[in-house]
Amino acid sequence: MKMVIGLVSAGFLVLLSPHVHAGSTTAARQMDSLISLSGVQPNTRRGQQFFTTQQGREWSCASCHTVDPTAEGRDIKTGNVIQPMAPSANPDRFTDAAKTEKWFSNNCSIVIGRECTPEEKSDVLAWLLSIKR
Repeated sequence: MKMVIGLVSAGFLVLLSPHVHAGSTTAARQMDSLISLSGVQPNTRRGQQFFTTQQGREWSCASCHTVDPTAEGRDIKTGNVIQPMAPSANPDRFTDAAKTEKWFSNNCSIVIGRECTPEEKSDVLAWLLSIKR
């Protein structure tokens, strides 16, 4: 099978094949790609702190996603329900690498005013993966 390595914004590594589709990856695989980009092992404590702490603007990730990643959140601007972030509570979470990168890009820009680094992303993913329902 022919594999193609592609870079999606902010250096997020994605492996593409002719048969890749939504639901074809996992949070752990995405975290491994981010670790290879950052060269740093993820830290769950840093991930939780990043997610729950205001990042220089008026919001944190938890402002919409809640401090409990096994619970539904709510977009504070639109009121739309956001499904749980923890893969243990939402098995479909982080199964599409392009969608994951799109939402990291959008949300990091809104919450912290810049792209998140691969290290920040892998820390958050490590924390979310560590949460058991």
